[in-house]
Amino acid sequence: MNRRQFLNTSVLTTAAFCSGIGLSACTSDASEENADERDGAATSLPAVGLQLYTIRSVMETDFRGAMEQVAKIGYDEVEFAGYYDRTPDEIGALLDELGLAAPATHVPLQRIRKAPETVIQRAQAIGHQYVVCPYLSESERTSLDDYRQRAKEFSAFGERCTEAGLQFAYHNHDFEFTEMDGTLPYDVLLSETDPEHVKMELDLYWIVEAGYDPLTYIEKNPARYPLCHVKDRGPDGGMVSVGAGTIDFASIFRKAQFEHYFVEHDNPENPMQSIETSHRTLSQLQI
Repeated sequence: MNRRQFLNTSVLTTAAFCSGIGLSACTSDASEENADERDGAATSLPAVGLQLYTIRSVMETDFRGAMEQVAKIGYDEVEFAGYYDRTPDEIGALLDELGLAAPATHVPLQRIRKAPETVIQRAQAIGHQYVVCPYLSESERTSLDDYRQRAKEFSAFGERCTEAGLQFAYHNHDFEFTEMDGTLPYDVLLSETDPEHVKMELDLYWIVEAGYDPLTYIEKNPARYPLCHVKDRGPDGGMVSVGAGTIDFASIFRKAQFEHYFVEHDNPENPMQSIETSHRTLSQLQI
């Protein structure tokens, strides 16, 4: 059994087990295990991942070469943001060859609406665990009612993902933390989606850029956040490679229950150099 197949099998086994004994029991056991681990000596991250959007300019011209370099740097996992016209079989074969897991993928909401079953089937074929909506266009978020509608959509598609052995999640930017009528849209997405079917991928740069403490949300419901984007913020507010900024990732990670940590930088000057710097920082981080 290769690494990608093992990941997919593990996800399905866990889902079946949780359905048998109750989701809350699985969440409780995992929470206690994480707490026990973090009560002891400092430890490193279980795996370091990369959101491939960071190196999209390289992926577009040399898909295989870019993936080979990601593996050579030492990344354990990747999160896709498009497949660059490769088939699931081609993607899966390359992941197996390079020893990379791909637990998550970003899929635009428009594509989810147009072909939800295709999105699910492709995710299953590649071995993803999470299907993540990465962004809401401006026309989709003009009011709190818009966000309530998005919450309904997320819950409906999330249920389909759950039934297929997958998990749906939403990735934030900063606009969800701009009040509308005295309410944060992000709070609407949290409160009006089904927590069993909709998880959150917390982008640590964007929530900090919006002026909010990630721990405020994590501590309220840590199990809601299985994924994060590890993106650093410089003193001037710009994005920088991990370790070159001011975000205290270790303090956040100690309190969180993240399963996957994906390095990301939206517009690095030198993408490959940036991901190497970020990997070095995270691989040495103790939590």
